[in-house]
Parts: sequence; structure tokens; C-alpha cells
Amino acid sequence: MRSLADDLRGRTDAELTALLQARPDLARPAPGDVTSLTARATTRASIQRALDGLDLAHLQALEAVVVAAPASAGEVAGLLACDVARAEELTGRLRELALCWRSPEGLRPARPVAEVVGDPAGLGPPGADVPQGSALEQALAAQDARARSLLDALTWGPPFGALGRTGPMAAAAAGLVDAGLLVRLDEDHVQLPRQVALALRGGRLHRSTATAPPEVEHSALDPDVVDAAAGGRAADLVVLVTELVDLWGARPPRVLRAGGVAVRDLTRLAAHLEIDPDQAAWLLETAHAAGLLAVDDGGRTTEPSATWVPTTLADEWLEDEPGARWAALAQAWWTMPAAPSLVGAGPGPGSGAGGRVNALSTHTSYPLARVRRQDTLRAMAALPPGTAPTEDGLEGLLRWRHPLRTTRLGGEHGGTVVVLREAEWAAVTGRGALAGPGRRLVTAGTVEEAAGLMEPLVPPAVDHVLLQADLTAIAPGRLDGPVRTLMHLVSDVESRGGATVHRFGEASVRRALDAGWSADRVLADLAAASRTGVPQPLDYLVRDVARRHGQARVGSCAAYLRSDDPALLDRVEHDRALGLLQWRRVAPTVLVSPVPASTVLDVLRDEQYGPVVEGGDGGLELGAPRWHRTTARPGAPVRVSSVDEVVARQVVALMRRGEGARASGLDDAGAHTDPLVVSAVLREAAATGEAVWIGYADEVGGVATYLLRPESVVGGRISATVGDGNALRTFLLHRVTRVRTVD
Repeated sequence: MRSLADDLRGRTDAELTALLQARPDLARPAPGDVTSLTARATTRASIQRALDGLDLAHLQALEAVVVAAPASAGEVAGLLACDVARAEELTGRLRELALCWRSPEGLRPARPVAEVVGDPAGLGPPGADVPQGSALEQALAAQDARARSLLDALTWGPPFGALGRTGPMAAAAAGLVDAGLLVRLDEDHVQLPRQVALALRGGRLHRSTATAPPEVEHSALDPDVVDAAAGGRAADLVVLVTELVDLWGARPPRVLRAGGVAVRDLTRLAAHLEIDPDQAAWLLETAHAAGLLAVDDGGRTTEPSATWVPTTLADEWLEDEPGARWAALAQAWWTMPAAPSLVGAGPGPGSGAGGRVNALSTHTSYPLARVRRQDTLRAMAALPPGTAPTEDGLEGLLRWRHPLRTTRLGGEHGGTVVVLREAEWAAVTGRGALAGPGRRLVTAGTVEEAAGLMEPLVPPAVDHVLLQADLTAIAPGRLDGPVRTLMHLVSDVESRGGATVHRFGEASVRRALDAGWSADRVLADLAAASRTGVPQPLDYLVRDVARRHGQARVGSCAAYLRSDDPALLDRVEHDRALGLLQWRRVAPTVLVSPVPASTVLDVLRDEQYGPVVEGGDGGLELGAPRWHRTTARPGAPVRVSSVDEVVARQVVALMRRGEGARASGLDDAGAHTDPLVVSAVLREAAATGEAVWIGYADEVGGVATYLLRPESVVGGRISATVGDGNALRTFLLHRVTRVRTVD
């Protein structure tokens, strides 16, 4: 085999299928033959993408191949200070990924790999006049202490040094240059040749070997304890999202003109749920990604502007089992491109022109956050169950598993700290360790499998409360079903935790009366839901509010207020807080206002007068509360790779047919017209000195055919000789219409 293309042609269909699955960018669009596949696999962008997925052991093995090429497994093992079997395993994987190919002399890197890798392991280029073998050892042994200190400073890189023109170090450097141990770049700079650096390093590439994952500092926990903690977290998550759906279903916040949720609405939600604004922003983004929230633009309602409301999918979600409800949220968080940690930040990668980043806005989109999230949790999945790694230990493991990507992402927007915090909120982890359901979700398990594992871990909902004499009720667990609906209507949550405390007050009781409930019904339902009976203070509160409820009645005038109690109307008429209603007395028991009845009703309720709506026949109109809903609008699915085994086999079959047509000698069967392939073939020909046929468009649109021997391809220009001539001519790369190698 003379090249990577020959190596790929000699592979089986199964091997090519595995290559396309490991490097899916090579299959889109489908290459017509192996030459096209080789050209695409040797582009800088594709190689960089492949290197991003390598761990540190494979990266160091690739550096060893670049240094020793053509390299044998024994040479790679010596450079990595490992056994030959491990070196063969590492280099075998590099060859499977088409980053290396096997020549008769040994393993060689694909041509652009060395350019992408740069200076391997901090080594400089080889020197031309460096002593070899025992002569090099003798030359190093003959150096004095000053010269050795200079060599030691350059041994592990960088291999370049700046020196003065005079002084002891300049003299020592001059002696090393004369001995062939340094190369002078100019009057002030020297370079350590690769051969000398390897000799000084003892034949190793790096100070410490990285052929195995590092030991991760951690705490060992009982997996059952971890799962139980995750189950409790899942129950909390389900409760919070249920409260969110109830709150925004009744009082949806408006959508900002620039998109997203206003800061005051986010703060109000955080206070209602008794969580931090950071967690509230995360909760909103996760619920939105799960399709439970969407924008209602008022197209089918009388709303004056767009609002954020729950979707019809939220109603289906509320009817699911707790495990399935958790799994839908956890899966949405696992795949969503949003970075909730950006909310509240100033200008950054997601904020565009600048300013504050609002929750649910497009500025929270940051796909690299998803990459960091998935890298982190997959690293945790590689640890034994019950392992709770420290932050530093997990960072070290990430730097080994994905060194290039981790270095590029760095600690941006919290990094590992943010991922671990959100994983706890999502109940994917418990007490810092990956839980069983979370592990199934992370390791490509189905949502149904994860839901099945979580279902028995979620504490069951309770169907009762404990009413207290201080006008509170304690829910000893998660409420669900009719009891949750009842307590949500007639009480307000005072504190959350393992046991939730609900507070009864005039406003909460009036809320039930406004919905058409009677005092007897409220007390009867509370008695049925309580294990302790209805305390006397609560009975007094409900009946007292019910006795005063409905004494004032609002109708249309634009609005009128009627009451059988003239003293109440006197108080309403002279209440300064109601001055905007512009009351006018038309009878001892009737006030009228030019303000619409709906506004009069809201204002009187805000001032605790407890009015009810009166119909045209004088009867009461008690309507049920309105729950806002809109149609679910699922976002575009996130696809990291669309090449499965079936697609890869189809692409391989297409390439085989292309290779067969090329071998049959059909006209232009071996010609390539893809600009990417054209450029790669010409660069390969320039590196190997081979000749190629090209089609070249002139100024008037005609296409001529030339036999070229490219010398270089730089800046969109090709320097080449034509035919048997020796004179260099320049061709413009963008005018080359096709290229075909000379067999």
C-alpha cells in the first residue's frame, strides 16, 4: 500500500461501515468512491473533529506515530513507556479511524494529521547534523554543568530558547551548536533538535504515561442509598413542575418583546416555589424543552399580547405515572441545547448584541453546554455504581477522556460545577453519584427503561393532610390527585420540604368561594381529606368569610355595585383606594361606575371586599377558574449523528459501485468534481509527486484538459508543470472543474 487510499480500498465492508459510524461526517454527503472518502477524511476540519473524540492515551499514541513514522508497535510502546500489546491496541484504533495507515515499512499518519497535531509532545523538528547513536550519547556526556542546564530547560518543551549575544549562556549555546546538539535559528534564538530531546527524555514522549485512565478521588456510597436520594429528588422535581403548570395556567406571564420571561416573573416564580432564581430558570428551560410550556400569541383568545402558558401536552404529562413524568423532564434536560446558567448574565456566547440574558429567550441557546453536560455524565457512567467523584477528580477524568474538547471548553459558565448541580436538580444523580435510572438514560437507554427504574424509587403520593388549630395543614409527603387540587384551591403553600405546610387565610378561602364552592362543601372536603378533623378556628374562618362573601354584587353599567347593606356602600364610595372607579350613587343600595365590570370586580377583590358577579336576571354568576392552554410546539430534534449501521452499509455499497466503475475504464469514471475532493487530490499529488489530469475552465467558459505534476497548492493557486515540460505554471484552484489521478 502506498497511501491511505490504498489502505481504505483494502478494508472489508464491515471495516468501512465501522469507520463511517465512528466518523459520521465522512458519510454526508455520500462519497462516490474510496478516493472521495480519503479526500474527505484528510481535510483539516474532519481530522480535528476526529481528534476531539480521542482520549489522552490515543492522542499520545498518535503523537508517537507522528514522531516515529514509519512506526512499529515496539517503537510506539517505547515512546509511550507501555507494553507492546497496549501499543497495538491504541494504534489499531487509530488505524480504524483512518488517522493512520499501514505501509510496508510501518504505521504512518494520514498526511494532514501532523499539521493538525503540530509539535508532537513539545518536540521540535529533527536536526540535519545531529550525532546519531553512541556518538550522541558521548556528545551529551561531554557537556559541562552550564550546557546541561541549558539542555534541561529545553528538554520537555518548548524546544525554542532566546539567548543574549554575550555572556556564559551564549558561550554554552555556541558550544552546543558546534557539537550539533542545538540548532541556531538566528543570532538570538536556538532550537533543540528532536533527536536530542528524545535522548534527554530517555526515549519517552511525556514525563508521565497516560495509557490508562487516572485514578479518580471519590467517595464510595451504597447504590441503594444513591437511588433513594435520586427518587426523592425526582418527586421534588415533579412537584415543582406541577406547581409551575398550575401557576402559569391560571396567571400566565407575558412574553417579552425580545423573547423570554421578564426578571420580575422569574423572581415571582422562584418565590412561589421557594427555590433560587437559578433553579427557577433551569426549571423553565427544562419544562420548555419537554414541550410543557409554549407561547400563546392570542390567536384563539382575547389576550392582548403573547403569554407563556402550559401546553395540552402538560395535561397528558400530569396524568402519567411519576416515573414517566420524571423521565420526560430528565430526557429533555439531557438533550436540550439551552444553557440555563446563562440566565442573568451579561454579554456572552448566547446574549448576542449584549444586555441581560432572560430565561426562555433564544440567547440561552449554547450547544457547547450540552456537549459538556454529556461528556461529564458519561465520564461518571464509566465509574462503578455508587461512586461520587470529587470535582477535581472528575475534572481530571474529563481531561483524560476528552483532552482537546475539555481544554477548549475550559471552565466556561461553571463547567463541571454547573453540570453536577443541574444533574442533582434533574434527579439524574443522588448525593453526587450517578443513580441507576440516570445511568440508564446516560448510557443510551430508552426513556421507558429509565422511567421503569425510577418508578419504584419515587415516594408514593399521600392522600391526606393533617389540619392544625393554627390555620395550617401539614402534608406528610407529595400530594397528588383530588387532595392536591383541593389544597391548591383553598390554601397557600407556606413552606416546602419533606412535609409541606399549607396556610389557610381569607384570600385562599375566598378563592374557593369565588369558584362557586359553598362553606359546607369546603369544610366537608377538608374533613374528608384530613386525618385530624376540622379544627374550630378553621371552621370559624371559612364560615365568617362565607357570611361576608357576596354582600356586594357587580353588574354592567358599564358597571354597577349593589348591596343590601348601605353602610358597606358608604365605605366603598369613600375608599380612596377605589377612587379610580369613579363611583356615583344612584340609590341607597346601588353605586355605578364608568369602568368595565371585569375591572371593578378585580379592584374590589384586591381590596378584600369579596364581591360576586350578578347576572342580568339578578342571579349570581359563579364561573370556574380559567385554565390557559396552548398547542404544544415541539422543537427541532437535536441530532448529533444521523449515520447508523444501515445508512453506513448503503454508503459503502455506493462507494464499491464507484470503485467498480472506475476500474472498468468508463469515460470520466475516475474523475472527481467535488471541490473538496479536487483540492485534496491535488494536495496529495503535490506531496507525492504524482501526475493528475485536470479539467480547467478558461476566461470564456471553455474547459481544457491538462496533465499536471503539482509542486504546491497554496492560497488557492496551483504551481505545477504541464505534460513533460519543466516550466512552472500557475493555475487557479477554483477553475479546476475535475481531477483524475493517472493510473
